[in-house]
Amino acid sequence: LVVDDEPSMRLGMSRVLERAGWQTASCAAGDEALEALRARPWDAMVTDVRMPRMSGTELLSRALALRPGLRVIVVTAFGTVEQAVDAVRRGACDYLLKPIAPATLVAAVGRAIGDRGADASEPDAPELVAESPAFRMLLERVARAARTDSTVLLCGESGSGKEVVARAIHHRSRRASGPFVAVNCAALPAGLLEAELFGVRRGAFTGADRDRPGHFQRADGGTLLLDEVGELPLELQAKLLRALESREVIPLGSEHGEAVDVRIVAATHRDLRCEVAEGRFRGDLFFRLSVIPLTIPPLRERPEDIRPLAEAFAREAAARTGLPAPRIGRDALARLARHPWPGNVRELRNVIERAVVLGAPEEIRVEDLSLDDWSPVAGAADDERLRPGLTIAEAERILIERTLEAEGGNRTRASEKLGISVRTLRNKLRRFREERQAAPHEVGAR
Repeated sequence: LVVDDEPSMRLGMSRVLERAGWQTASCAAGDEALEALRARPWDAMVTDVRMPRMSGTELLSRALALRPGLRVIVVTAFGTVEQAVDAVRRGACDYLLKPIAPATLVAAVGRAIGDRGADASEPDAPELVAESPAFRMLLERVARAARTDSTVLLCGESGSGKEVVARAIHHRSRRASGPFVAVNCAALPAGLLEAELFGVRRGAFTGADRDRPGHFQRADGGTLLLDEVGELPLELQAKLLRALESREVIPLGSEHGEAVDVRIVAATHRDLRCEVAEGRFRGDLFFRLSVIPLTIPPLRERPEDIRPLAEAFAREAAARTGLPAPRIGRDALARLARHPWPGNVRELRNVIERAVVLGAPEEIRVEDLSLDDWSPVAGAADDERLRPGLTIAEAERILIERTLEAEGGNRTRASEKLGISVRTLRNKLRRFREERQAAPHEVGAR
């Protein structure tokens, strides 16, 4: 059940979830949503926070009183840590910030309802395209790693396919019949991470009126992917290390550990050895995670894979949208081969899907790709170009702000192109604002 007073958001989220295989209904207000819940026992509800007549938080409380088993995901464009904590205390199972990437929404709903339903079940083992020698070598190591229960550390740039490789390890392992649970450690406020990972006991804090399992408990008997593990705060790193070594987790509000049988796959775009040297990541946790380290090559280092990946993405996009699958023209393939792919495989997938939806129906042409030479600072004003004499901090600010501008303010896409997490981007933007407020005359003079 999708609840949002903005028609475009309501329609967009409904379409994304329907394409993922779920049945949906949408409501423009909280009272409509309550009527829909009385009429049908929906598995999950996605609701905005700021709505007229009844807020999303009020709807959350009333909906859970009406349907105690309902899984509720709260979305908002005006999120704060306090709001997120309040939503979880009221019983929300997830909290997402707009704009929401389609994959993020689908993953959140999948986690919320345990991937119930014929079309929403755990996908088959992902097909990994491996024409390049570099990726073939990686897949050989993936196959060997899958035969064990050893912890795996996946390293690679944003968008290079770390989650796809993690799923491949899971599906090739003895745990394939168990759950695969993915959690993005950079996507949740630090105050919520412990509860999300280890669970909550009734009475742990005001509003915690029932037990809630964490991701470790949900992944029991299967595989837990800790994506962007390098973004974990140091305090939580210590608790994660304890959980890995003892194979027990202690939920918030409990004094007793719960045994869990989980295979851990961690992923990061950071160089964790450098993070350890800088004191931002625990050395003991790094060594505990990197039993089997695997490095995923960026797409620019595996050019042989561009064509087969593009063709696979075209078929996939056509099947998902109900459109005929176009072939990819020779000139378009040549253009794809020349592109540097800063966003890696994720960027290629998005480019091809856009071409399938908006381009010529029979053949993807160069103009359908909408690929400009990638330069976040192209077109910048003369006083805002990267030039000799700038400090590193000034160059970083210009690069980040121009990339964000090029992506229409979408922080998720901007962070992918910049190769940093959304949390890191958010912190840098906050620092830029504080610097401007502290020295407005300097900013205006530049």
